[in-house]
Amino acid sequence: MSLTGTPFLCTAVVLSVVALILPLALWSRMRGPRPLRAAARVLMLLFAQGTAVTLVFVLVNNQNNLYDTWGDLLGTGNHVQRAADLGRDGTGGIPVGRLPRVRQTFRPVGGPGMRAAGPVRVTQLKGRVSGVNAEVYVWLPPQYDDPAYRHHEFPVVELLPGYPGSAKAWFGSLHAAEQLLPLMRDGRVAPFVLVAPRTNLLPGVDTGCANIPGRVNADSWLSIDVPKMVKDNFRVQPAPRGWAVAGYSAGAHCAVKLAVAHPDRYRAAVSMSGYNDPIGERDSLAARTPALRAANNPCLLLREAATPPPVALYLSGQPGDGYQAGMALESAAEAPTTVRVVFLPRSAGGHTMALWRPQVTTVFRWLTLQLGQSPAKGRDTSVAGAATPPPPSNAGSTHAAPASGTASRAGAARTP
Repeated sequence: MSLTGTPFLCTAVVLSVVALILPLALWSRMRGPRPLRAAARVLMLLFAQGTAVTLVFVLVNNQNNLYDTWGDLLGTGNHVQRAADLGRDGTGGIPVGRLPRVRQTFRPVGGPGMRAAGPVRVTQLKGRVSGVNAEVYVWLPPQYDDPAYRHHEFPVVELLPGYPGSAKAWFGSLHAAEQLLPLMRDGRVAPFVLVAPRTNLLPGVDTGCANIPGRVNADSWLSIDVPKMVKDNFRVQPAPRGWAVAGYSAGAHCAVKLAVAHPDRYRAAVSMSGYNDPIGERDSLAARTPALRAANNPCLLLREAATPPPVALYLSGQPGDGYQAGMALESAAEAPTTVRVVFLPRSAGGHTMALWRPQVTTVFRWLTLQLGQSPAKGRDTSVAGAATPPPPSNAGSTHAAPASGTASRAGAARTP
């Protein structure tokens, strides 16, 4: 039975009701020795508590798309077939442009939000470069099957979830396709192809979207294998001109790092409540050594770049949870790198989907302009567009936050 399916939710509801009725119906009717009756009553109470906890977990998980499969929940899912040393560029010397075309079969996905704005499709991709074998979700804009657009190439945005998190969260919890569909039809947002690859590749740890020989090549999976598959199966624009990457929380860190590290693959990146230093996620493999931390810190990558990358960055966050990270990137950036930092007040919400969901339309309007698509019409009315950044401040952050660009969920929780 699927962890996120309706049958499991219905089963949890039924068991919770049964667990509530059993003590009411049998408590005073128990027969037998006193120790046996006491044991039976304890078991009924434990059963009631267990089913209640399970039901709450299922509801929260379905709402936030934290764990997609039983393997993700139990820490048994491994999607890495091999993790060779692929070198600095992540290709391992493989001429990616000469690899055979990747032909994939896609099927519609069920579940909340997967069909509300047209079907979300999924395929199982075996990455030829990265050695990752995992699912990739794709949503096509309403214009894609329009005969008037049959020769049109569409821009692409890769969508990355937090950790733990499911690739489906952008469609289920954030309602990205539902929010963008009417804006794409009206011409206020460009018709983007949305691509959500799995990022939870190893049991119990966050890959930090890093290449770590012997463990995982998450960077190559996200920036080489997934884009090649999309280009081989859909009418999309070439990289980097028509490509962007967006994420929230740990996915936000990955989005900025990928764009800064690979300006030949991405033109823009969106970070919502992200961080720069990988140690912002305590379970990140990229935070295990000082060398990995430095190699996967986009702020340091910007400062040490021989030539500033021609990428555009959009970063939104609250004090202690993304805002200082954005200011650090802004101070490190030099033309042609551009950085927009959006301050979100604490009253807008915490490190949750409720904070990120209203920002979807604003960031896609911004992406429309940054990728040189049709100018976005209308006026931003989301929380991100309405907030005005105050003067830089250390309020709500540690002393090191503005300098290092580190902002974590733990840090956000400590702010008053």
